[in-house]
Amino acid sequence: MEVYLGLKAGIRGSVRAGEMLGAHTTWRVGGPADFFVEPAAVEDLRFVLRFAAERGLPLTVMGNGSNLLVSDAGLRGVVVRMGTGMDRVELDGNIILAQGGVRLSRLARTAQASGLGGLEFMAGIPASLGGAVVMNAGANGLCMGDRVEEVTVVDRSGTVERRAVSQLGFRYRWSDIQAGTEIVTAAALRCFPKDKNEIGREIERFLNRRRETQPLDQPSAGCVFKNPPGDSAGGLIEAAGGKGLRVGGATVSHKHANFVLNTGGATARDILELIRQIRQLVGDRFGIELGLEVKLIGDF
Repeated sequence: MEVYLGLKAGIRGSVRAGEMLGAHTTWRVGGPADFFVEPAAVEDLRFVLRFAAERGLPLTVMGNGSNLLVSDAGLRGVVVRMGTGMDRVELDGNIILAQGGVRLSRLARTAQASGLGGLEFMAGIPASLGGAVVMNAGANGLCMGDRVEEVTVVDRSGTVERRAVSQLGFRYRWSDIQAGTEIVTAAALRCFPKDKNEIGREIERFLNRRRETQPLDQPSAGCVFKNPPGDSAGGLIEAAGGKGLRVGGATVSHKHANFVLNTGGATARDILELIRQIRQLVGDRFGIELGLEVKLIGDF
């Protein structure tokens, strides 16, 4: 109760105890958070970080929950969700300045409305900006590192700093931010003038391709595995006979073998066991160990 009241008194955002995290992940699995916080501003976030550090509380930061597998046991300590309240977007010439909680789909449409190209590839990626920068999310041949000019981060003591793109170590599904504990609160994205109608056509083309090739009608976390160099994780899983493999309520999609679907009632344990079986199947058949693109958090 003391922690709950301390958090409530210190921020303008919301604080809830025992919030089920499955409501905040695209897989729709995940147990309760001891304390679930949605900051209304950067100052809220800084307060929560200092509050948790001073009391030795575990702290987890999440965005849209689109690449997370959260334990059925939930998460101890404080879980911070970057969303409404941390999603402001501004324009500075050909640069879009956006906070970490904004959805990528909104950024793509904001750029279109402003006649700025370069963010079309984001259309359909179910992620928020902060998490997408950290994992260097990408689609349609581009990734976040291709557009990021600079990011603003805050460390666990609440100190705010800026990082130029040269300091971020972007590579396939990686940024050096993953190796530390800093949190992305904002990013500057490089764009360029482009006809709004042309941007719209490209966005629709990307969205149609996604609808045609990906199973979007059931909960998933997108691609589960990273593509091995020069190969396709989905192709390897399909060739190994993995399509349709099932554990409990979790199954490998028949439409795209790198998607694990929650077909109803799946648990995090079901999904994790299915991931283990897929890796073993591909490893036994091709001698390739598939690396995870999704992040596992909590006690498994």
